[in-house]
Formats: sequence, structure tokens, C-alpha cells
Amino acid sequence: MSEVLILIPARMASTRLPGKPLAEIAGVPMIVHVVRRAEAAALGPVVVATDSPAIVAAVDKSGGRAVLTGDHHSSGSDRIFEALGKVDAAGRAGIVVNVQGDLPTIAPAAIAAALAPLADPAVDIATLAAAIVEPAERTNPNVVKVVGTPVAPARLRALYFTRATAPAGDGPLYHHIGLYAYRRAALERFVKLPPSPLEQREKLEQLRALEAGMRIDVAVVDAVPLGVDTAEDLETARAVLEDGGDGKRTTDDG
Repeated sequence: MSEVLILIPARMASTRLPGKPLAEIAGVPMIVHVVRRAEAAALGPVVVATDSPAIVAAVDKSGGRAVLTGDHHSSGSDRIFEALGKVDAAGRAGIVVNVQGDLPTIAPAAIAAALAPLADPAVDIATLAAAIVEPAERTNPNVVKVVGTPVAPARLRALYFTRATAPAGDGPLYHHIGLYAYRRAALERFVKLPPSPLEQREKLEQLRALEAGMRIDVAVVDAVPLGVDTAEDLETARAVLEDGGDGKRTTDDG
């Protein structure tokens, strides 16, 4: 498989929790927790892409690497594409992994699992999901569901992503985890596409790729990492990581 580069987009201007990349968890900025877990996946270089000199300084102090990007980007994918040109202009990395900077409990094994679907040359983009076990998540519009058809054990071909409860009928529902592994050419194509109708309706950027005919496959993992979007999430992450836990919610296929 091609060389892998992990890029972690991070910005200070979060709507619900401003400054969250530098929020301390167990004495360490959240962004540093994410960097360390990405490094532990041992896939390739890890670089934070940010519009904040303060985030660059925090990552540098921890021994990590960060690159400053523009403050005009509307999405993490746009930010990592700019960063890709800065840190790998020679084009050595054929696969670019976008790990969100607010997943301080992401398992290194889950990051690595996202690469598996790209062994299939027909796949443009790979991502993650876990089976939903909490009944409330089935109808929660903040929990994005992936609708897919099985193509191999623990792997789906994505047909749609939605905030609604789908599909209908008996069987598992899958909680999408917003981590993406792109072929380099797929990322370049994706960021040049205009926002698509379903993307704008659902407020889900990945639908742009599906509407353009790109193939997204999903590796099914056993847990959803804790995402930090609110002050309450931050306190949960602190409680978990200060106690030495992993913050994962285990799932099953039922």
C-alpha cells in the first residue's frame, strides 16, 4: 500500500466549545492526546493542520509536528488539503488519513482499521462505523448513520449517510465515526467539487463524494470514541482519561 500521512485538522473557533484543542485533559492539551494516539497507530507521519499559532506551539512543545494553514477553510478536508501541499509537496504519500482533533480517546487500532478498505483499488475513501446499541442513538439526529451493504466481514460499501433513522426494518444501525482515509487523488478531487444538494440538505460533507460517484467503504469497529463537542463532553473526557480509561462505548451487532 502507498505511504500514509495522518493529518489532524484543528481550529480554535469551535462554535460550541471555543478553544477546545487546547483544553487540558489529564494535564495535556486535547490535541496532544489525539496526536499521541495517531502516532501510536504507527502508520506514518502525523501532522496537525491548524489556523492557530497557539496550537502549533502546543504541539511543538509536546514533540509533535504542526503546520499553520489559512483561517478561511470551511471544513477539515479543505484544511488538510492545504496542509498536504505544505508538508508533502513531493507527493510521497498516496493515502491521507483525516483524524478529527476532538477525538482524544480514539483507539490507534481504529485509525489503522480505516486503511483496510483501501486495499481494494475500487475504493476512493474509507471511513469507520460501529453498531448502535443505545436505543436513544437510533433517533438522535446528532448521531450520523451510515447505510451500507456488506461487501466483506466487518466492511460495508456506503450507500448513504443520514441524520434520520435508517434503514428501516430489522437489523443493525451503524453510527458513523468521522475519520476518513483518502487516496490522495480522491482528496484532491473531493475538495474541488462544489457542495452537493444532499450534502447541503443533511449537512453532511461526505454525501458530496457519494453524489459525485465516488466510492466510500466503511470498516466496522467495536466502539465509538468519545467526541468532545461540548463542555459536558470535555468533563467526561477528563473523567475517563484521568482515570486511565479509554472512553470507548463498546457495541455489538444486534
